[in-house]
Amino acid sequence: MKIIVPMAGMGKRMRPHTLTVPKPLIPIAGKPIVQRLVEDIAKVVGEPVSEVAFIVGRFGTEVEQNLIKIAESVGAKGTIHYQDEPLGTAHAILCAQSALDGPVVVAFADTLFKADFTLDTSADGTIWVQRVEDPRPFGVVKLNEQGQITELIEKPQEFVSDLAIIGIYYFRDGEYLKRELQYLLDNDIRDKGEYQLTNALENMKNQGAVFIPGRVTEWLDCGNKDATVYTNQRYLEYLREAGEDTVSKSAKLTNSVIIPPVYIGENVVLENSVIGPHVSVGDGSVVKHSVVANSIIQKAAAVTNANVTNSMIGSNASFTGTPADLSVGDYNALKL
Repeated sequence: MKIIVPMAGMGKRMRPHTLTVPKPLIPIAGKPIVQRLVEDIAKVVGEPVSEVAFIVGRFGTEVEQNLIKIAESVGAKGTIHYQDEPLGTAHAILCAQSALDGPVVVAFADTLFKADFTLDTSADGTIWVQRVEDPRPFGVVKLNEQGQITELIEKPQEFVSDLAIIGIYYFRDGEYLKRELQYLLDNDIRDKGEYQLTNALENMKNQGAVFIPGRVTEWLDCGNKDATVYTNQRYLEYLREAGEDTVSKSAKLTNSVIIPPVYIGENVVLENSVIGPHVSVGDGSVVKHSVVANSIIQKAAAVTNANVTNSMIGSNASFTGTPADLSVGDYNALKL
């Protein structure tokens, strides 16, 4: 089994946090989004993962080395593939064409999920979906009486289905997928100016491929600051339910209170502060004389004399003040 992870964009909706790192490397409960995604997929595929292929922009050597380590953490080889032009989802996946053979999972790196099933590898493909209240912003699928996918509809303005496609797919034959993606590019078949995976799926389905839905118990978006803070909240809840110890033994607490669930990284310093619930504090950060709830503080940040909630503070950022809702990017210093 191989995992293909397109993550080429820096993520404009997550600025200022994505000015220095790609969105999928923003931490959720102490681990990058993309690492959480890869680990969760590895749990449900039911067989060893041999390769994780990351499709990226030109993020630099340090980012690429971190991605290789993420692949190695699930026992797989990590490979890096470049998408230098944003030409759509089909084009992005095809950038990793050397990895498109045998069974593959394609997972776009701005979403997380929780699932309690093992992947059914007998079907030609699985499209993972979640029921939503308003399907209009999403691609959706329709099912027949046998539970097979009969239609894929992009952002329907009139109701046809409430099963939204969450951006994770399984294909039993990666070579077949590669041929259909290449067909789109060779014949310049675009949708809204881009080469789209859904067009390849439609072609495969019309040729007799059988796709079934994969249901998840929860779908978590990481598309903007508020959604990412909420995803961090939910992951901390999962980790507490699993009984994981999320407070590093190297953290130094002085006259401070922790309200679980929280993640406290290595060598964090907390002085005269209340932390939690639903707070992640990255390695080497210092929080003094502050109250922090429902927030993400990344690595080596400094927070002083602050009342922080529903917020993200980037790596190496410095913040002093009393706001209730903020978003401070990496290496910024802010005083209020």
